[in-house]
Order: sequence, then C-alpha cells, then structure tokens
Amino acid sequence: MTRCALYVPLEAKPGKEQAVADFLRAGLALVEAEAGTVAWFGIQTGPSSFAIFDAFPDEAAREAHLNGKVAAALMEKAGELFARPPEIRKLDVLAAKLPGTRG
Repeated sequence: MTRCALYVPLEAKPGKEQAVADFLRAGLALVEAEAGTVAWFGIQTGPSSFAIFDAFPDEAAREAHLNGKVAAALMEKAGELFARPPEIRKLDVLAAKLPGTRG
C-alpha cells in the first residue's frame, strides 16, 4: 500500500533549464536502486519549472529516500541549478493506482 509521498517543486536558474532536465533524467538511475521508492517522477511543468514526485509504502521508506543519494545530489546541485532552494513537501497518499499494487 502506498501511504506517503514527496513533492518537490523546482525552478531552474535562467539558462539552466536543460541542465535541470538532465539532472532529473540522471536521478532515475539512483532511485531504481531504492526498494522502498515505489514511484518516482521527474517532471517539467513549464519552460523553467520542474518537480519531483515520489511515493512510498510507509514513513520509513520515505525517510530512507530523504537520506539517500537522490536527496544528497539535489542539495549538492541546488545552488548551481535552482533559482531558490528546493522545498521538500511531505504528502499523505489517500488513494493510489500503481502497476502490481492496490491502493
């Protein structure tokens, strides 16, 4: 069951839009190694606006992700790529449909 999620809106610095897109694409390889991350999306919401959305079965998996390689890379690149520091929003999942799972 998917119970927890994160939403991280990101705004690229001017001229860094492609670098942010490349950063998000590269992040997929890191989260594929995380058994507790059941869904992860790097998305573009506008010309310079991006976001990360990921989901977890429980709080322990979410915390493991927050202490993992993707979060570390995000904070490491924040000053270089983003117009403002990433704001990590913790969400509660009320309902979900994922391949091979129920709610």
